[in-house]
Amino acid sequence: MAPTRAPSRPDRLRREAERAASRFPALLAEAERIASSVALGAHGRRQAGSGETFWEYRRHRAEDGARAVDWRRSARGDHLFVRETEWEAANAIYLWRDGSPGMSAGSAGLPTKQDRGAVCLMAAASLLVRGGERVAALGETGRARGGRAGLEITARALADGPGSVSSVEAPDLPRHARLVLASDFLDPPETWAQRLSALAASGARGVLLRLVDPSEEAFPFQGRTRFETAGGGDTLLFGKAESAREGYARLWAEHGEALRDLARRAGWRLITHRTDRPAGAAVMALYQALDPERS
Repeated sequence: MAPTRAPSRPDRLRREAERAASRFPALLAEAERIASSVALGAHGRRQAGSGETFWEYRRHRAEDGARAVDWRRSARGDHLFVRETEWEAANAIYLWRDGSPGMSAGSAGLPTKQDRGAVCLMAAASLLVRGGERVAALGETGRARGGRAGLEITARALADGPGSVSSVEAPDLPRHARLVLASDFLDPPETWAQRLSALAASGARGVLLRLVDPSEEAFPFQGRTRFETAGGGDTLLFGKAESAREGYARLWAEHGEALRDLARRAGWRLITHRTDRPAGAAVMALYQALDPERS
């Protein structure tokens, strides 16, 4: 019997990409179903226009194309610039879904935090686009776009993109942009305080969507249990896991309170969503939080 040859790296990467891409249609279909349901209970949103009031100049990006260049401003220096209007700056919403290893965790029978975060953001994006606004996946899709094309570009990045934390730490944003950051926010609150401080320096504001798997909150483990760090690495072995429940509950509550205080001081809205609960409630809360009439 001839030995089986291991697949080459290109073949392996192609198969991984195909597996990842196969999730996109299902996630988008779920998001659109949720968006349609939420839209029935949401109040009407004012239709946005293209706007003519000058807002600011920003560096030209490759995806802007030659027609967007403001040649008069660009002629003053060595860089190309784009002239943004007030509506373009104020009505672009940037969405980020954390792609850290821990986001792939999920209790049996429930979606992972990563997939639930993607669905919530995709559904919110669908509602926003229907209202005439423009959306983008922070750090992954360039400028914000409207219409069906803008939704699909953003949704695919939210479903399959890396969700790198560097997109939050060093964003390329217009001033006063609105953002939604979806994560479990399990990094130390001090770390998130630094990230939000950097965003606040550009006038950015928005919503933190905190995703929680029910086992993280309830700590239902009993007996001999081994806990592994997400993505591999350190492990922790308990002979009787239930003996740690009380201390864990205290630390969990303290972490949640620290996040609430952080969001309050930064002027952001914190929405906490458990993956064993309907996504529609989280989407409605997101949509309402992003309404400029409520901000």
